[in-house]
Amino acid sequence: MRNITLNSTSTAQARHSACNTAALCFRPLTLHDIPYIQRLLPMSRSKANDFTVGGLMMWADYFNYEYCIYGNTLFIKGVSEVDRQLTAFSLPVGAMPLPCAVDLITGYCRTNRIPLRFSAVPDDRIDEIRTIVHGHVERLCDWSDYIYDATSLATLAGKRLSKKRNHVNRFMTDNPGYTTEVLSFRNISEVRQSYFDWPGTLSADAPTSVQESMQTLNVLDNYASFPFEGLILRDSNRRIVAFSIGEIIGDTLFTHIEKIDRRVAGAGETINRLFASHITAFHPEIKYINREEDAGDSGLRQAKLSYHPAIILGKYDIVVSE
Repeated sequence: MRNITLNSTSTAQARHSACNTAALCFRPLTLHDIPYIQRLLPMSRSKANDFTVGGLMMWADYFNYEYCIYGNTLFIKGVSEVDRQLTAFSLPVGAMPLPCAVDLITGYCRTNRIPLRFSAVPDDRIDEIRTIVHGHVERLCDWSDYIYDATSLATLAGKRLSKKRNHVNRFMTDNPGYTTEVLSFRNISEVRQSYFDWPGTLSADAPTSVQESMQTLNVLDNYASFPFEGLILRDSNRRIVAFSIGEIIGDTLFTHIEKIDRRVAGAGETINRLFASHITAFHPEIKYINREEDAGDSGLRQAKLSYHPAIILGKYDIVVSE
């Protein structure tokens, strides 16, 4: 390994990582760890969902995420999207130069006799990591992020989005007394009960859909622990018919959760537009909205494409050659 000069770790970092120059020490991600990872994630220099609190915490069980903070840098170990039997690492995020951080992971893999695999490396970081390591690169076709112009989603302006506007107009015509509310402790119990009562909430066949439903309930149960903002939509009868929850990092809103009572025509298009409008009104710095991956669901893929993303951010696995 190269000689590495590391930034000194704070007392909190040392307590939560127990790492040293010989090895990285990983521990499971919990709600209590959110403040420690949250402050480092904006240093990712990527618009990928994988470098957000929601992207990590909501998939922590599914991908067996563990973390270590060392040298003011966040290291994530989990399993690959290609095969959950394969150990994989996210790109490190933080103050440490990437070659130094990669050397630490390389040493960890040698010590533990496991192949070095980086998973979900996004398009906007792939060139950088390929100057440091060499190996087999495999595109993760089901895990690209769909990123949109924020103004486009907030206004639905233009001919290409006319069908979306029509769905919104249908909902507003059917529900002239519709209202929106910021998601808060005052209404979150009602939101949770409404979501639980909607048809199909926990009956999806795909494992990823079941995981997402369970984690949505977990987020609602522990909402105060997350750095999230949310909006709910009510129909004319004051019944909750949709809600959306997101996380802001830099100039991007990451929409982690959008749930709809599918019995209500136009509710999905309406919460999509109103949440985008709400966020951009209160956060004028927002230029992009990342509505995340489709996880291989063809219907969801078509729905995301129908909003005409500005960027489809591809992701890759890299199996590093020694």
